[in-house]
Amino acid sequence: MSDDNTPKSYSYEQAGVSIAAGNALVKAIAPLAKSTARPGADAELGGFGGFFDPRAAGYKDPLLVAANDGVGTKVKLAIDHDRHDHIGIDLVAMCVNDLIVQGAEPLFFLDYFATGKLENGVAERVVAGIAEGCRISGCALIGGETAEMPGMYAAGDYDLAGFCVGAVERGEQLTGDKVADGDVLLGLASSGVHSNGYSLVRRLAEDKGWKLDRPALFDSDTLLIDALIAPTRIYVKSLLPFIRSGRINALAHITGGGLLENIPRVLPKGLHARIDAGAWEQPRLMAFLQAQGNIEPGEMARTFNCGIGMVLAVPADGVAALKSELEAAGETVFVIGIVEEGEKGCTVQGSAEVWSAREDWEAVHLG
Repeated sequence: MSDDNTPKSYSYEQAGVSIAAGNALVKAIAPLAKSTARPGADAELGGFGGFFDPRAAGYKDPLLVAANDGVGTKVKLAIDHDRHDHIGIDLVAMCVNDLIVQGAEPLFFLDYFATGKLENGVAERVVAGIAEGCRISGCALIGGETAEMPGMYAAGDYDLAGFCVGAVERGEQLTGDKVADGDVLLGLASSGVHSNGYSLVRRLAEDKGWKLDRPALFDSDTLLIDALIAPTRIYVKSLLPFIRSGRINALAHITGGGLLENIPRVLPKGLHARIDAGAWEQPRLMAFLQAQGNIEPGEMARTFNCGIGMVLAVPADGVAALKSELEAAGETVFVIGIVEEGEKGCTVQGSAEVWSAREDWEAVHLG
């Protein structure tokens, strides 16, 4: 005979959190993390944290450099269109590209994956992308956090954040202090939209009724969703040798704020970057976005990377050789501008028809 007055027994799983699912995920992703092991880290998961030995990585007197980032609303495109496999590459790219512009080699990475209900198949695909990004950039995935939080997210939704630490030998860091009047600006091609501007991309998709599962108007061999969600290019391995040899004065990662706002971040006072928008062909994807949104050239320059994911400031006498060697390393390189005396900032300019302009134009950001 049951006693109706017996207090109800509660469990964590009844509240919506499955410890078993979390443990199963750690077991499933452990080999992925292990595949990113490098000198200084064994990339073993399961402890309270991860160790890294800078001496084992070859450093004598390193400065540590840290960066963290997310992928913005690009993650919503991945969720809505079952494109979970490469969003982790974006997460790593946003962090490691921010480290390399400071002259630092990425050493280790930690991720944060938050969701309302853990779906291990999805989570494994995301972490597999994170591990791939770590392998591409040469850093170890040494840990992370998986947070299952019922009531915090809509069904199927998740969010990501990444944290990366790198190192540079003391005295070799890039701070922008070496940039000089007359330095030439080289642009390295992006792989697409990268991970910024997606709130505008998603707004256009909704307002214009894009069929994302159909071939893109500008590339019949590629679905529009796949063109939009192509992973962010990682520039670490191609740039690191030239940073260490002292051939690059500064680097700017072109993220939120576009060319206009990111290049001045690495300029000293009294210097101004002048970019010729006609120096490279506008990618068809960027032209599509601009046409669909009737976006002015200046707005493009402060919203999207416009086909340039990384900008280098280089002494004029080293441009030809460096451009050739970067191309041999797999980069597509353009001479896009120059550094000149003036108020700290950036001007992007183009003639009529460049970026679909009806007349000569320029966009300026100071500060």
